[in-house]
Amino acid sequence: MAQRQRKAVTLADVAREANCSVSLVSIVMRDAAGASQETRRRVKAVAARLGYRPDQRARALRSARSGQIGVTFDVHQPFHAEIIDGLYAAAEAGDHELVLSAVVRAVDDRRAAETLLRDRCEALIMIGPSLGTARLRMLADEVPVVAVARPLSCPGVDVVRIDDRGGVAAAVDHLVRLGHRRIVHVDGGNAPSSPERRAGYLAAMETHGLLAEAEIIAGGLEQEHGIRAAAHMLTSSDPPTAVSAFNDRVASGVIQGLLSAGVGVPGQVSVIGFDNARRFDSGLVPLTTIDQNPALMSQLALDRAVGRAANRFLPTEQVLIPRLIERASTGPVNGTAK
Repeated sequence: MAQRQRKAVTLADVAREANCSVSLVSIVMRDAAGASQETRRRVKAVAARLGYRPDQRARALRSARSGQIGVTFDVHQPFHAEIIDGLYAAAEAGDHELVLSAVVRAVDDRRAAETLLRDRCEALIMIGPSLGTARLRMLADEVPVVAVARPLSCPGVDVVRIDDRGGVAAAVDHLVRLGHRRIVHVDGGNAPSSPERRAGYLAAMETHGLLAEAEIIAGGLEQEHGIRAAAHMLTSSDPPTAVSAFNDRVASGVIQGLLSAGVGVPGQVSVIGFDNARRFDSGLVPLTTIDQNPALMSQLALDRAVGRAANRFLPTEQVLIPRLIERASTGPVNGTAK
């Protein structure tokens, strides 16, 4: 009787037994940076016990150029869609193909990125990633990573972003020029850029001598967060005459909540957003906002990803200057405002 051939042990088998990710096992087996000594000892001991042997043919295949750049993005974020548009436009002139992996409720940034690694992408462009710096560093040990639209200090990771603090400061400056003093900020909750935008708001209010008037209202990323923020404002004994919102969707929710309560925008309350997403540039009250220049951001991100994949660049951070787009949702403070 023929002897049954033993099934080869895989990285996934080692990862399962060592209680860690496949990416981390790969780092250890390649002797790359990104894993502690204790982790290296544990993983190598498990690999030896299971009889793991690296597949040299697979390693050679991975080392070949695929011409693919992976992109992770959140399907619920309109601004992410604009970055995707810009990336496709930028890729038209080159030889690289974009491979997309969506972040949805059941798939986080880590899983979306690992899908792209299995597709042999040469580099990753991660739009607004929510991963911690330790996980991003682990990814960057395997493949060049470009983080887009997120303030980040992570060795080995490229960053292309807007000046979030400067953008919110420009929003406050605009409202102050219109005569507003009671200006509140609806923040982005746990969004990666939220701390920077809060800090920019507080710094701008202090610059204008309005720190005593400053108020930050808990928010998030969606219209519903803006609607709730508007309801909170309407219960105040000293309601604001102007609102700086974390993004355009939150600003749209604020406008919807105010108009539903019979409060005029901008007649009684001015509202300004952040992103300049196309869907909010028209409608009942076209939105004043801060433009992030997604076309330039996309071009820079793709250039960095392709250059890093070809070992032409070292990782760096590129910060774009924000631009105020004035539309109908902001106006002079009304005569009865405090």
